Amino acid sequence: MSLEHWAATRSLLKSGMLPSAAIVHRAQFEALLRSIWILYAATEDQLSKLSTGLTVETEQNAKNLPQASDMMVAVNKKGPPQAYDALNRFKENSWKALNSYVHAGIHPIKRHAEGYPIQLIESVARNANGLAILSAMQAAVLSGVQPLQREILDLATNYPDCMPPPL
Repeated sequence: MSLEHWAATRSLLKSGMLPSAAIVHRAQFEALLRSIWILYAATEDQLSKLSTGLTVETEQNAKNLPQASDMMVAVNKKGPPQAYDALNRFKENSWKALNSYVHAGIHPIKRHAEGYPIQLIESVARNANGLAILSAMQAAVLSGVQPLQREILDLATNYPDCMPPPL
């Protein structure tokens, strides 16, 4: 789902719809976080809430799953440090602004009135690409094919202008 949100974010940016791109970009992050949390930190009870049939009751049960901040804590404790570090860096740098777009806050209001700097559009694109690399790494881990991880990392290394700035 995170990779689908990545494609949507890029498409919305290309169409000049930065506010909508920012909202989908936040969903991209949350889908990736949920995926990593499920793999490394979710309990059997939590997994069962996500893998059951879709009914009004199961929908309500799934609403009681951890929020992003709780998943981050769990991934920090049980997940790969590199994944946590990358997710945490994104969250620290982007979360508040993306929430502002989701809730029609000051960021989209000011940008709508004053315009969208090219640096902001490029930053969203680079961050979306960075999350896509993490999503691809997650897919490679799930595939069990170790060489894929190196290929994905090489792809990011070969296109640094398309990636978030290094730490």
